Amino acid sequence: MGRREPVGWVLLLALGLCCAQGGRRRNVLLILADDGGFESGAYNNSAITTPHLDALARRSIVFRNAFTSVSSCSPSRASLLTGLPQHQNGMYGLHQDVHHFNSFDRVQSLPLLLGRAGVRTGIIGKKHVGPEAVYPFDFAHTEENDSILQVGRNITRMKLLVRKFLQTQDDRPFFLYVAFHDPHRCGHSQPQYGAFCEKFGNGESGMGWIPDWTPQTYNPQDVQVPYFVPDTPAARADLAAQYTTIGRMDQGIGLVLQELRGAGVLNDTLVIFTSDNGVPFPSGRTNLYWPGAAEPLLVSSPEHPQRWGQVSEAYVSLLDLTPTVLDWFSIPYPHYAIFGSKTVQLTGRSLLPALEAESLWTTVFGSQSHHEVTMSYPMRSVQHQDFRLVHNLHFRLPFPIDQDFYVSPTFQDLLNRTVAGQPTGWYKDLHRYYYRERWELYDRSRDPHETQNLAADPRYAQVLELLQTQLAKWQWDTHDPWVCAPDGVLEEKLSPQCRPLHNEL
Repeated sequence: MGRREPVGWVLLLALGLCCAQGGRRRNVLLILADDGGFESGAYNNSAITTPHLDALARRSIVFRNAFTSVSSCSPSRASLLTGLPQHQNGMYGLHQDVHHFNSFDRVQSLPLLLGRAGVRTGIIGKKHVGPEAVYPFDFAHTEENDSILQVGRNITRMKLLVRKFLQTQDDRPFFLYVAFHDPHRCGHSQPQYGAFCEKFGNGESGMGWIPDWTPQTYNPQDVQVPYFVPDTPAARADLAAQYTTIGRMDQGIGLVLQELRGAGVLNDTLVIFTSDNGVPFPSGRTNLYWPGAAEPLLVSSPEHPQRWGQVSEAYVSLLDLTPTVLDWFSIPYPHYAIFGSKTVQLTGRSLLPALEAESLWTTVFGSQSHHEVTMSYPMRSVQHQDFRLVHNLHFRLPFPIDQDFYVSPTFQDLLNRTVAGQPTGWYKDLHRYYYRERWELYDRSRDPHETQNLAADPRYAQVLELLQTQLAKWQWDTHDPWVCAPDGVLEEKLSPQCRPLHNEL
């Protein structure tokens, strides 16, 4: 499915907008985990029980090389819902509370485009983007009008909201976005429920009760410790709590799919499962290393059973989801200007061709500027086949740590062990984690843990130059305001546009 020029809406409707083969109406269900990773049987984690994700994987194509374009909650959700990286859509950091980041007013998001084309839109769970005029949903139960714990973690409440959405459905096709708050940490906001809110709704005194949830607890000795997490008792206990929360989400996914099945629409619905960014552990969320950017991605199409249960090695991005959904509904890609005459072009690609046959896609890009408002650490990245290049624009500053992760048992234990001079059980040390080189180049085929920076190695000079060129082109194509940083200033009325600062960088 290639990019198409806009055609008249009347013609689209006359051709049968949003209908599948045989005249059935096409729908989309997008399920999003919050800080989720590869803790599921679908991704070969045998230590955790996730029967519903595993069952969905058997009806899906499973992408092994899927990546977010930004490893931060609001920016990743805005990018997913617009097809534009954070530096282009304006959601530079977290949306709510004092941070107040918003997408630009002229951005045309997926719910906006779908609504204009006659698709009914709904969101249940975590929204975390704004303004409302850019991200309008016909049916909305989010943290903006309800408790995030109730609409994002109470799987019984979420099930009933899905049922309500389906019962009030009219004859339009629908796009339903179910955004779990699991398995996000909650030690910073609701510590009484545990590090990952794993106790919320478990029936114990003061914890409330979620009728449809059967809590699963795990022995810390049994969890799989990823290479980027310290192998310590504190981190193992942290992972065990995370597993319990993932189990709640997994059971919730089963309930959501059962509601669609009961309403008779599951076999007309494209189901997508992914996460917004990496897990909240060291090198994970807020980083553009593999643990911060790599995502689970299951795409289940009722019209493509030939690829059910297959694994794709294609390199894909969450920026691809907007063009995928637009193609599923046969809606043209948007062409508009956010500022001046610079026309927005989606740089992602539709995933629908990958549902027909394996696609030889090899390159994805990343862009991060903030997380919390105090965490300015702009980074840009490109992953091309086995090579990952990260450009740290503020490389002379220490890498910032967010509040939520700071209070986590894993990081507090890492800090305490470092200060006390004790072994950390970690593959890095804090100094190397905080202070990074301007350019980081890794060959993941030989160095899957990304520990050997090859950027200064003359044997990789051609690879470095190739990736730098690819990255710069993408930045120019997406109107990146940081394209000349850190050693130049962008002056659009002059030539060359990047004017030197002579700042010794």
